[in-house]
Amino acid sequence: MGSLIEEKSEKALPGHGDGQGEKGSGTRRRNSAVTPEVLAGEIFDERFEKTHRGLKSRHAQMIALGGTIGTGLFVGSGQTLSRGGPAFILGAYLVMAFLVFCVVTAITEVAAYLPTPGSSMNLFGYRYVSRSMGFSLGWLYFYSLGILVPYEITAAGLVIDYWHANVNIAVWISIMIIVIVGLNIRPVKFYGETEFWFASTKVIMMIGLLMVSFILFWGGGPNHDRLGFRYWKHPGAANTYLAGGNKGRFLALLSTLVLSAFPFTFAPELLVVTGGEMVNPRRNLPTAARRYIYRLIFFYVGCVLAISVICPSNDPALTDGGAGAGSSAFVVGIKNAGIPVLDSIINGGIIISAWSSGNSFLYLSSRSLYSLALSGNAPSFFKACTKSGVPYRAVACSSLFARLLFNWFVNLTNTSGFISWICCGVIYLRFRKACMAQNITDLPYQSWLQPWGTYVQMVGFTFLCLINGFNVFWPQLWSASSFLTAYIGIPIFLAIYFGHRVYAREDPWAHDPLEVDMHTGMEEVLADGVVPKEKDGKIWMRVKVLWE
Repeated sequence: MGSLIEEKSEKALPGHGDGQGEKGSGTRRRNSAVTPEVLAGEIFDERFEKTHRGLKSRHAQMIALGGTIGTGLFVGSGQTLSRGGPAFILGAYLVMAFLVFCVVTAITEVAAYLPTPGSSMNLFGYRYVSRSMGFSLGWLYFYSLGILVPYEITAAGLVIDYWHANVNIAVWISIMIIVIVGLNIRPVKFYGETEFWFASTKVIMMIGLLMVSFILFWGGGPNHDRLGFRYWKHPGAANTYLAGGNKGRFLALLSTLVLSAFPFTFAPELLVVTGGEMVNPRRNLPTAARRYIYRLIFFYVGCVLAISVICPSNDPALTDGGAGAGSSAFVVGIKNAGIPVLDSIINGGIIISAWSSGNSFLYLSSRSLYSLALSGNAPSFFKACTKSGVPYRAVACSSLFARLLFNWFVNLTNTSGFISWICCGVIYLRFRKACMAQNITDLPYQSWLQPWGTYVQMVGFTFLCLINGFNVFWPQLWSASSFLTAYIGIPIFLAIYFGHRVYAREDPWAHDPLEVDMHTGMEEVLADGVVPKEKDGKIWMRVKVLWE
């Protein structure tokens, strides 16, 4: 079966064998019996330049640690703390961290096997599930990630207002847009190097904040007031929401679960997308995935545990105490502790975080459009890359979102994140089924969590998707715009998916596992980097390997 698939895949490559190139590809598209092997072959169009593998191991590791950590964690966690209280926010982040780690381990198993140029979950959905899955998921990524770019940039501009600067916010936003777009039209090594230092700054700041919180816990602040778990006792470990008593606490828990999802949104997908432009991805992707648990535990769970110690959940500054960093629980807690200057330092770190996240979201959005073009689900116009491997047309199109502001529409991304993770589960299960059918066992990465972790996360995120806007059904909170932003993402995705199913109605709902092309592109991927032997020796040698 393997040799048969390889033979079919070779014939499917545009410009190979029949000398027809583009014409041959067009004929195949009109053929009603579109086989998975042909679909995979269409990804490799030799008429266009391809993206380059310019991301080193250290870039990949640091992007995995802090690539999309932004205002959702540093500022949004304050609102979540206010809504649920310390016990609920800690519990919600633990649950979310586990579900996201289930996603990470599954999609890394898929991506590490065949990380071709244009690597993304929509490309894998196209290859391992169906054309409709790749089409709908790719466009979901494009518009959802595009919306997050102006959100993060605007958030960074509002944070600057913390210092009451006499400069219009539009100036700061314009500067950030220019820098972010400029970085994304440069070769990917510039994006990787910038994100390495951005993410390093975020990691250092997070470690510093955890240390400060630990010191305040024991009374090491200027006023020597030992905080301990004071705020867990007063105002209390768990808040109520929309009702009193146990019902109110249950609703507060549900709302906290929904709010806690935003800082995690699309973070796992960034790891997969970097695989298409990463040096030796079959080694570096699994390494980044294994270390992902440290990000989830220390930075996400550690963050909310820290703010639950230093900031009371009923502090008015969390919800209406000012724009930008003024509502960050870290800033509120440190100001309450009487520590001078540090709040401004944190403010600067939050700006860098927002800037970095906007940079990563633009990268993700443009690569989603690029992979859509590679799979024939967007105009081939967007396949074009510069000689240095930058899909400049896709970057330019995604950059148009940066001129817009959808503050009321950002809630859509929560639903998009849940849908994405559910689809990631479907893709993983179909990939796993194809591997079993074709007796493929030489996977560079496998997790003990799978496949049960995928079943758990799909159930969990389906539930969260359905309750995303449950609070709008309370009469005092009802509004048409809130209802739409909470739930419109579901019919949008379904309309895109089933609309494409009507267009591709002769295609199967899912590829036959025995016919899924598991080989096209493997030779190229293996040629890009041979897995080196583990290096033993002195510490400086290990540091050198990490830096490469």
